[in-house]
Amino acid sequence: MEASDPELKKELDAALHARRDLGEDYESALVESFLEKVEQRLDGTVDLRMRRQMAEQQMAVARNSSRPQQPEGGFGERFGFGIVTMILAVPLSAIGVVNAGLAGLIVTWVGIVGVNVVHAARDGGLFRHLRSRSKSSSEPGWED
Repeated sequence: MEASDPELKKELDAALHARRDLGEDYESALVESFLEKVEQRLDGTVDLRMRRQMAEQQMAVARNSSRPQQPEGGFGERFGFGIVTMILAVPLSAIGVVNAGLAGLIVTWVGIVGVNVVHAARDGGLFRHLRSRSKSSSEPGWED
C-alpha cells in the first residue's frame, strides 16, 4: 500500500462527502467503515509481503543456500563487555565497601571476575584459541 493510494483517497473523499450530507449523527459509522477499508488494504499488503518473503525463503532453501552466519563474539564484543564491567565496577566497589567493608569489596570483585569469566567461556570462547592451535599444530610424523 502506497502513501498516496488513489483508491483510499477516493474512499476518504466519499466518506467526508457522506458526512457532510448525513450530518454528525452518522460520523462514527462512516469513520468505522473507512477504517475497515484501510484495515483490509493493510491486511492485503501484509499478506502479499509475507507471501513474497516465504517464497524467497523457499527459493533460498531450494537452492541449498543459507544466510551467512553472524560471527561469534569477536574482539569488539569482548572488549566492549570488559569496558562496561570496569565502568560498573567502580560504583559497585564503593557500594560493597560502604555496606560491608573489605568483605563487600572482595565479594564485589569475585562477582565481577565471575561475570567476565562466564562471558569469556560462553560458547567455548575461553579456550577457543587453544583448540584452534592444537588443530593447526599437528605436524606430520607426530602422533597424538
